[in-house]
Amino acid sequence: MFIGREKELRFLQDKYDEKKGQLIVLYGRRRVGKTETLREFCRDKPHLFFFCTQTTDRVQLARFSSQILREDIPAKQYLSEFADWEKAFRAILDLPYGEKKKLIVIDEFPYMCKGNKSIPSILQNLWDMELKDGNVMIVLCGSAMSFVEKELLAEKNPLYGRATGIYKMTEMGFYEAARFFPDYSERDKVLAYAVLGGIPHYLNQFRPELSVQENIKRNILTKGSVLYSEVDFLLHQELREPPIYNAIIEAVALGSTKLNDISQKSLLEDTSKTSVYLKNLIELGIVRREFSVDAGTKEKANANRGTYRLTDYFFRFWYAFGFANLSQLEDGDVEGVYEYLVRPALHEFASSVFEDVCREFVRELQKKNALPFRYARMGRWMGKTTVRDKNAENGLRMAETEIDLLGISRDEKEYLVGECKFKHSPFAYAEYLDTKAKLAPQKEKAKFYYALFSESGFDDKIMAEAQGSESLCLYDLEAIVDFEK
Repeated sequence: MFIGREKELRFLQDKYDEKKGQLIVLYGRRRVGKTETLREFCRDKPHLFFFCTQTTDRVQLARFSSQILREDIPAKQYLSEFADWEKAFRAILDLPYGEKKKLIVIDEFPYMCKGNKSIPSILQNLWDMELKDGNVMIVLCGSAMSFVEKELLAEKNPLYGRATGIYKMTEMGFYEAARFFPDYSERDKVLAYAVLGGIPHYLNQFRPELSVQENIKRNILTKGSVLYSEVDFLLHQELREPPIYNAIIEAVALGSTKLNDISQKSLLEDTSKTSVYLKNLIELGIVRREFSVDAGTKEKANANRGTYRLTDYFFRFWYAFGFANLSQLEDGDVEGVYEYLVRPALHEFASSVFEDVCREFVRELQKKNALPFRYARMGRWMGKTTVRDKNAENGLRMAETEIDLLGISRDEKEYLVGECKFKHSPFAYAEYLDTKAKLAPQKEKAKFYYALFSESGFDDKIMAEAQGSESLCLYDLEAIVDFEK
């Protein structure tokens, strides 16, 4: 059963419904669900779906010819193969789809281009001369994101400026991912998302009738399961130096977020080299570089600023619990690794992902105009601020800290301060006071609103203060997770 991807399908359908010819570039990292989404889009339409392989240009052309000549086109009567790519692409105009668009999807298009570097030029010439005015929709799909962005869509490429739509597919958000496990509790939906993230291929490995615990043991920690070897497979397929990348990803997964710390933990002496490796991981969609929500252009341009975090939650889980205990897992000690290493740490492990879930929830609230104001920027805030300290002279001191969620209005006169607690005890009033002390004293003329997110509810004092308050909103786990219901 196909789940989610409504935005992508709506984008493709809108393009399909337009009268003029369409040349769409759809790309994204491996496993993100591009092929399945395109097949779902094509399902009720006459179409030709060609999947490129890493083979010679001659073989690729023969395969493409064979597939297009299976359709009832005039060339079918006297040809077994097209002589060149120009003739093969021109045959798209002969597809026998009547009044409907002649829809063709070329999946893993970068393989075709690598086999024959002239293909973008051939396609560009045909597009300009004939195809753009035809009742045609061509979708070029690819997983090699660097190639698509730096070559296919670059100004020097023949196809530059020809695309009528460019869509970069990313991992699913929490609400789409949670639909893979409709019978899980709210807590287990967050835990499953923290383990697998929003990659459909990973989500499909879990059996929804099994508990999170059983799925982790059977489908991640057990040698021979698909996810057991997934990380190693992807790194070897995409990167030239897997051992170095293993060391860097493990360092980030285990809490090193600054460039110098990552270099030290991965035993790379040259931070400039570490920066290059991290850049490659960012291009693959495995790592992201994150700045405080109020960071300026100058700070973002500084190579030594910002923090690095794993975008791919499954990578984070594997390096925290699988890669670190690979010898035991190779010996088949699945129960031991889970009981003594995964189970005690899993809930805390999920707490940072819960913050991401809460930020997604707030984005959904903004779409529905359900916030006290519309923010222009929203994200994690990092910096020096006031914290409570009973040992300090006036009970407060300045310290490096973070705010889980900070929404800032366009005129910077209104702030939404959010704090997220994924723990087994209620959100305490003292924690709320800590949240209020972080930023408000520094911005006396600003209007502050507070949003508290809690897995286990709130203590009575917070509940009492929130009643009738316009500046304090409380969201429990059910309200967050079941938002779409």
